[in-house]
Amino acid sequence: MVKCKNCGAEVAKARKQWKMAGRPDKTGKRTQLTIGLFDCPSCNKSFKVVLNKQKI
Repeated sequence: MVKCKNCGAEVAKARKQWKMAGRPDKTGKRTQLTIGLFDCPSCNKSFKVVLNKQKI
């Protein structure tokens, strides 16, 4: 469950999810982000939320 950034309503299901690798840090490791695109049922806005971060 994530909260809408506009109205604060809770949204359970993501419309779309994808993984993205960021730039390497000083040690050479990258951060893999899992991002979700959500649609709010009460205010009809879409917003993105980072669901998971991990070093790869």
